[in-house]
Amino acid sequence: MSRSLNSQTHAWLKVFAVSARHLSFTRAAEELHVTTGAVSQQIKQLEERLGFKLFRRLPRRLELTDEGRRLALVVDDAYQAVGLEVRRLRSGVMSGILRLRSVPSFLAKWLMPRLPRLQARFPDIELQVVAEDSNISLREGDFDLALDLNDGQYPGLAITPLMDEVIFPVCAPSLLRGKPPLRQPEDLAWYPLLHDVTAWRGSSDYAEWEHFLREIDAPHVSVRRGYTFNRNQLTMDAAIAGMGVAIARQTLITNEMQTGTLIAPFPQRVATGKRYGIVHVPGALDDRRVRAVHDWLVEEAGRARTR
Repeated sequence: MSRSLNSQTHAWLKVFAVSARHLSFTRAAEELHVTTGAVSQQIKQLEERLGFKLFRRLPRRLELTDEGRRLALVVDDAYQAVGLEVRRLRSGVMSGILRLRSVPSFLAKWLMPRLPRLQARFPDIELQVVAEDSNISLREGDFDLALDLNDGQYPGLAITPLMDEVIFPVCAPSLLRGKPPLRQPEDLAWYPLLHDVTAWRGSSDYAEWEHFLREIDAPHVSVRRGYTFNRNQLTMDAAIAGMGVAIARQTLITNEMQTGTLIAPFPQRVATGKRYGIVHVPGALDDRRVRAVHDWLVEEAGRARTR
């Protein structure tokens, strides 16, 4: 066929693609919001234009010819590619590597479950994710965005606040069986305590417990004992195993409380004065790729706060 495909032929190909998918002119007509007769006529005109049959018209069904089957595969792939590219263009698609650093606990418990949504929205952005403790200083140049827990002071860097951190004691229900009740801070003397020694940058080994008790006016309770861990998640795992009472972070503990794996023996919740934030070099958000991930993180944090 020497004739080129004009705009009318491309319109007919769209009708053909829908008809081939349904193997029904009637269902194609419903999807395209036209009459069955209009679909049948356009397919006939396309066949005349192409010079070969696309369908075998059987008494109660349609069947693709060999030529129709081959053309349907090509046309379907083409429309899928066009649709994907349109979605990418509408989302302001960006591509390339983005270096994302995060404190390990926030990365594991908050960010990781949400990353599939980021991947779906920006499939061409390749994340290089690095977990670093809060006590390792942020150095300009080794990340595009960093998720950190601190007091919001980052000389020479910019920060977008995400969520304030709140803490409270938790333990496994099994820990309380056969032991004195855990009703007030003084009752902690009967139980082992669990400590995250990397709670925030510059914190002492017992900082979370001391801060919590000071804020609820029980600073006399001794907490410099028990087991220490250098990850919040390890501390929570030890609590789940019934090893003692730990300090939980409200941002990071969700399923454990909902399922009853951990319980909060005291009603008090205490703000730490620290907050999670997105740290970046001034001017980094001028890069559309960095801005897109930054804004997605802000959106996810806002969604989490409203739940």
